[in-house]
Amino acid sequence: MSRIGVLALQGDFIEHEAVLRHLGVKTQQVRTAGDLRDLDGLIIPGGESTTLCRLAHDFSLHEPLRAILEAGVPVWGTCAGLIVLAQRVNDLAFPTLEALDITVRRNAYGRQVDSFEADLDVPALGELPFHAVFIRAPVISGVGAGVEVLARLSPEDSGSPVAVRQGTVLATTFHPEITEDTRFHRYFLGIVETARRRSSPK
Repeated sequence: MSRIGVLALQGDFIEHEAVLRHLGVKTQQVRTAGDLRDLDGLIIPGGESTTLCRLAHDFSLHEPLRAILEAGVPVWGTCAGLIVLAQRVNDLAFPTLEALDITVRRNAYGRQVDSFEADLDVPALGELPFHAVFIRAPVISGVGAGVEVLARLSPEDSGSPVAVRQGTVLATTFHPEITEDTRFHRYFLGIVETARRRSSPK
């Protein structure tokens, strides 16, 4: 059985844990470098990106987090978690993990009162649209050549990317963990299982 860590410094980590437990997955709250040992995957939840980056620095987690990414452990960032993973972010005083070749504008849709919901076309999840909740969401303003866009805010090619993947790194600008649709969590678990099979001894 997979063992998925959820970064539990700040933000909605409890909601991610609840979805994973519902899916029968063993979870581990991550607050120290030791908590990262023997994980099959990691979720960096939404919250406040400056606080998350500062606490990762204060808890000496920045380099251990970079190490598991470099080792190929699948990682999924939601909302603020996406910002933490991005290579290029505006107006952020702390370093990110620079694991995802994207450019991000924080809080680009406005304040908390400007939060919104939208039905997204996500072919990787099947034909049914995914009802996404955006809360002070970042905007992905640029993606590198190696980044796959899984969903856009509008169906047109010019629509802003809201879900992206680069290798074993997944990121969404919205919050799947606060909906009843578990398909994004199951999609991430599929990435985890594929990575486990590839790393298992022949």
